[in-house]
This record gives sequence, structure tokens and C-alpha cells, in this order.
Amino acid sequence: MSKRSVFSAIVLALVLGFVSSLHAQMEPTTRRGPDEGAGPFERLIIRGVMMIDGTGAPPRGPVDIVIENDRIVSVHSVGFPGVPISDRSRPQGATYEVDAHGMYVLPGFVDMHVHTGGVPKAPQAEYIYKLWLAHGVTTVRGVPFGGFEWSLGEKALSERNEIVAPRMFTFHRAGTGQGWEGGAVTDAESAREWVRWLANVEVDGVKVDGIKLGAHDPEIMAALIDEGHKHGLGSVAHLDQMGVVRMTALDAARLGMDMMTHYYGLMESMLTDYSIQNWPTDYNYNNEQHRFGKVAHLWYQSAEPGSDRWNALIKEFLELDFGLDPTMTIYEASRDLKRAMNAEWHDDYTLPSLWDYYTPSRRAHGSYWFYWTSEDEYHWKKFYQKWMHFLNDYKNAGGIVTVGTDSGFIYSTFGFEYVRELELLREAGFSPPEIFRSATMFGAMELFEPKGEPIDFGIIRPGLKADLVVVAENPLQNLKVLYGTGAVRLDDETGDVGRTEGIMFTIKDGIVYDAQQLLADVRRMVREAKQNGGE
Repeated sequence: MSKRSVFSAIVLALVLGFVSSLHAQMEPTTRRGPDEGAGPFERLIIRGVMMIDGTGAPPRGPVDIVIENDRIVSVHSVGFPGVPISDRSRPQGATYEVDAHGMYVLPGFVDMHVHTGGVPKAPQAEYIYKLWLAHGVTTVRGVPFGGFEWSLGEKALSERNEIVAPRMFTFHRAGTGQGWEGGAVTDAESAREWVRWLANVEVDGVKVDGIKLGAHDPEIMAALIDEGHKHGLGSVAHLDQMGVVRMTALDAARLGMDMMTHYYGLMESMLTDYSIQNWPTDYNYNNEQHRFGKVAHLWYQSAEPGSDRWNALIKEFLELDFGLDPTMTIYEASRDLKRAMNAEWHDDYTLPSLWDYYTPSRRAHGSYWFYWTSEDEYHWKKFYQKWMHFLNDYKNAGGIVTVGTDSGFIYSTFGFEYVRELELLREAGFSPPEIFRSATMFGAMELFEPKGEPIDFGIIRPGLKADLVVVAENPLQNLKVLYGTGAVRLDDETGDVGRTEGIMFTIKDGIVYDAQQLLADVRRMVREAKQNGGE
């Protein structure tokens, strides 16, 4: 066996041991109680709602939406502006109704980058799931959720609606899975063998990242992608600094990678004065302040917006049908640490164990605030400006940009940061309809396209899954109404300062969840954890 193969096997064993320890720390997920979610129903009708269908089309309504069990059956226009609704033309025979007059409905949101067991002292999954659902997220892609077998078990429980949780798509790293007996993935053939084994398990795709599995070696990545496509498996890459020197986002796209997550490999695909990033000579990747701080300096080492290199990259990404899942929210603390630390939801919705994990530590991943400076934030602000410019240009050229969060690290609390990601897309230049298209239809397309199947959710259409979000206010006018904490609003009649109601109901598989009750459950969990000394 070569030295590289021995090294890869040792690293794989360490990684799998760490993942196993995380799996052991995950508590059993609480089963769905009889008072948690109503339905599915033989015939559910949502009455009088304004519809934002997820395609980017303008809102229309009021409409009545008829759902039978877990499927949308029909959408009925029941009125016009200034014209009273005619009850005679409305669908009848409901076994359950939701009075949504004056409210808005959207397709359930899709989060394309999540973990549930990604940190030591991982919060119980119920806490995470309820925060996602309370913020309208009905489908999540785990990259991965946690341990291989645990993730598959959670996916199955969610599919049967035995737990209160979004629908789950699972992506896993090469060589993982207790049923895999082939050892470390160290070459192209072992990569293909692992994918062939994976194709017989209820897994949706391959996550390629980090030198820890040797997956950035070009021949291994090419084999994972090619074999995955043969079996209808998707692929997503986290092209971190240890591998990006041999595999930029453009290199990965040329191999057939479906999409990239985060920003790694993007600026490196259009460097100007160097062929690799010009790191400082004292750089150490194991020092996470170096890892996360210095990457922002790519902003002045890469091509400028509108340049030939910039436009050529967009053109080739489009030709290769390459998707971008930026997860801007997970890194936003790097450009404004105080804002992230002092977000208003931390007191009531962030578990104390999670808060401890966020604080500066050389042991906790993503807790790299050893001495964060205004200079660090300057470079991250400049990086965001260029990153956002590229995302907007790519979207305008016809490219797919989805919504992901990677919450659970870097002061990013589940659910809330999904809404923040929508706000960051707005800052990047996306219009509100474009934002919700990215959050719904585009996410669904990226999940189903590798399978060669039409989308089963993501837009409001008869025949598709009944995954919906019912909001009291117009989210196109103010994305902040989607936050679990609502948006501040002055009552001019009383002079009182209050909050908007926000998301009222999240519907998954035809099951109607009271979003406000989900939030109350999370507040109770956090309160009890604080009373128990943070455990």
C-alpha cells in the first residue's frame, strides 16, 4: 500500500471515529405527539389566501387550495380585487379548513445545506426540526445530517411522519456507512465500488469535501461523480483550501459536479496574478482564524465583475448546468461579529450548549474568534460585495442559485438564519420573487434532476406534495415577517410597539403545523436547558 493510501486510511479512521462519537451523542428523536400537527385530512381546504406559487410569477388571489391527504388537488380563484367573494363557486366538502383570508401562501421552503449532529454536545434533533418547520422549511438536504445510519433512520421517520420534522434528502461522504466493507476510498476504483454500494441504500447523493477523505484528488472526484450519475445520485462539493489547489469550482463543474456549496473554489476559478491564492507565509490551515480569516483576501486576487474572466466563468457554468448554493448566512459573522453575537433570538431560541459552542475556542469548529479585528471584517465585507455580485450576475444569466444555511456553527441558529439567507439574497440584488423561486422551485429542481424525475414539491400545483407556508403578512414586502421573532411594527392607533404575526402554519405532507406552537416548544426547551445548567 502506498504512503498516501496509508495516510488516507488513517485519516478516514479518525474521521469515522469522530462521526461515530457525534452519532452516540445524538439523543433519540421524540416521536410526534397526538397534539402535534393536524392531519393529513381526507379533504383540506385553505380558504381565501393570496398565492405566491414559487415559479417567480406574481401573487394572485384570493384562492382556495384543495388538498386531499398529502397532495394538492386543485387551486380555485374565488374573487377579484374589489369584488366580493362568491361562496357559490367555492369548493365544498372539506373535512378540515384553514381560514387564511388576508394571508399569503407559498410553497414549503427548501434548505440545501444542513447538519443536525455536526457539533459536540449536539442539541437534540427535535429542537432543530421544530425551528426549521417554524420558519417554513419543509425539506432539508443533509450533507450529512449526522452519522450515516442515524441519518437514514431519521429520514425514514420523517417520511412516515412519525416525528415532527421536514422531509429529508441525505448526502454522504465517500467511504462512510457501517454496511460498507471496502475500507477507505483511496483511488478511483474504490470510489466507484462505494458508489455502487451506496446506490442500494436510501441515500440521495454524494458530498465531496476536505482532504480528510482524500476526496479532492481529481481522479477520485471524477469517479464519484461519474458513477453517481449512473445511479441517479446527486453530487455537491465543499472545495476547501486543502483541495482547491487541485480542484477549483470550474474544475469540478467540468467533471460533471451538480453544484457547489459555500464559496470555496469560486474566486479561485478566476484568479488574476496567481494560479493559487497568495496565502501569507505563516499560514496554518489548522488555525481556524487563518482558515476563515485569510480566505476573504481572495476579493482582490480574483477577476473583477464584468471582466472577460468573470463573464467566461459564468458562461461555462451555465453550459455545464452548474448550481450554486452559497450559504452566505453561515459566514456573515465574519463581516459583522457583533451583529451575529447579539441577534435578538439568541436569548429565547439558542440552546446554552449551542451558545457555548459558538464562543471562541480552538477546539470547536467555526469558533475562530481568537482575536477578530476590524481589518478582518473589512476584507470580509469586500469579499461579500464581490461574491454577491457574482451570484446576482449568474442568476441574471439564467443560472441556478439555491438557499442553504449550514446552521449550528458561527452564531448561526437554525431556522432564523434561513430567513437571514433570504435577506442576503435581497442584498445581492435578487428581487423578492426571485428569492422565493430560489428557496422553493430551484431547490426542488436540484434535488430531483439527478434522479431524472420531475419535481414533487417546490411550486403550488395540482398533483404535487402539499408542502406549504401560510404567512399572516406579505413576505414580498418584508422578508422579516418570516422570522420567528416577527418584525417590529408601531400601532398608530394605540402608540404601542408590537410584532407581526409572521408564519402561522407550516404544512408538510398535508399535515398542518401551528408555527407559533412550534416556537413555543423551542422556547420551553431552551428555558429548561438553562434551568438545568445548560445541559
